[in-house]
Amino acid sequence: MSVLFTDVFVYSPNTPGGVVGPIDVLVTGQRISAIGSALAPDGGRIVAGKGKHLLVPGLINAHFHSPANHLKGSLASMPLEMFMLYESPADELLRPSPREAYLRTMLAALEMLRAGTTTVQDDAFLMPAPQPEIIDAVLQAYADCGIRASVALDQPEVAETEKLPYLAELAPPDLREVLDAQALISRQELLELYDYLFTRWHGAADGRLTAAVSISAPQRVSIEYFEALDELSARHRVPLYAHVLETKVQRVLATEQPRFAGRSLVGYIADLGLLTERTNIIHAIWVDDADLDLIAASGAVVVHNPVSNLRLGSGVMPFRAMRERGIPIALGVDEAICNDAVEMWNVVKMTGLIHNIGGRDSQEWPSATEVLDALWRGGAAATLRTGDLGEIREGSIADIAMLDLTSVAFTPLNDIPGQLVYCESGTSVVLTMVDGKIVSENGRVTSVDETALLDEARELFAAKKPALRRSSADADRLLPTYREMVRRAAIADVGMTRWIGTP
Repeated sequence: MSVLFTDVFVYSPNTPGGVVGPIDVLVTGQRISAIGSALAPDGGRIVAGKGKHLLVPGLINAHFHSPANHLKGSLASMPLEMFMLYESPADELLRPSPREAYLRTMLAALEMLRAGTTTVQDDAFLMPAPQPEIIDAVLQAYADCGIRASVALDQPEVAETEKLPYLAELAPPDLREVLDAQALISRQELLELYDYLFTRWHGAADGRLTAAVSISAPQRVSIEYFEALDELSARHRVPLYAHVLETKVQRVLATEQPRFAGRSLVGYIADLGLLTERTNIIHAIWVDDADLDLIAASGAVVVHNPVSNLRLGSGVMPFRAMRERGIPIALGVDEAICNDAVEMWNVVKMTGLIHNIGGRDSQEWPSATEVLDALWRGGAAATLRTGDLGEIREGSIADIAMLDLTSVAFTPLNDIPGQLVYCESGTSVVLTMVDGKIVSENGRVTSVDETALLDEARELFAAKKPALRRSSADADRLLPTYREMVRRAAIADVGMTRWIGTP
């Protein structure tokens, strides 16, 4: 099966103006086989660009959590540690059926594909605990819709009082049992589930689906579990996902949790020998120069989630300091409940804006081409697929989005990189191709029955609202304790601030 795009422009970051063309692009099987003028069709489909369309690499969502897809817009903004009480309760009443897990995964996949996202790294927290049938449901949704997905099991392994500061002293007696409780599933059981994930799904759908590993965050797991997952990551050459220094609460762990012995979370994992080029350092907001030097030396990739960071008040990541050290930066949505959209264009635009108010000289603000470099080259690095993804060139995998240059976002046509970053919202995307197959066209995903799936999702998740309300009432009991924990961290002196507009 082949597809020939004729008379199109192609995004080319190293070319003046950021594009080449009009030109033809031939896709044969899973890869781009030729780029040139007047290419001959070989019996497959012809997509006529007519000099009015732009091909860009498929967008890479380098960090995402699928289990909260059905909850977008449902929570007020609040700091992460408080937010998580409502976002991911370990409540048996909310244990999903396989069909529910399938539908909530599909909701986001449809939104991503329509807007040109072709690759997603899903750090799936499957609460209250992962099960084989739920893992199957998540991966089957990705298989059916045609997106490229890498899935890990994001599961804390230690008690709340071990992974958060101040809780041991702040918690009233009636809450101590809850906060001291160990995880619902043991380390060995988690490793057995990873064995299932890799055996059943790694390399499925002609390689389009892969497994990854996740420690969730260094403070949420034991060293033994971290080491076991790092070994699994090395053996299969897959990314290891780690939320690191997302909030100021996590920064004060250095002094408030004895096991960190005054080290930041970056210093802690570096001392363990577990900071490597396979590590996705997610967020990296409350990092200092020493942390950045360690990340740069390791070859790890930082995954930036600016919309989520604003929604939760986490702070602003030091973008320029990372670029100066050559640290690869990728971009992510995070999740639907703290971004409220599962498309990458809002992340792209926010990356191009938020770092302009950090006090640096305007010449150091992110350029449009730097933002797109993070989206594509950084995204490919995060997935460990540099050279395969994030480019339109002969031999690369055919993950492509086609945009209409006569749309409002590009009218008049002034500067392709600038309009991609600051003007595009996904509405110009007219075609999405993954692995050489067209899976979305003219605003609809063609690989599944969108209408039936959305109708079913509306009915199913409306029926879950009473259970969600009961769970929220339980979380309300913990909220005052967590609010005081966040307040204490906020006034602690950690030698820096990542909040804008604070004294």
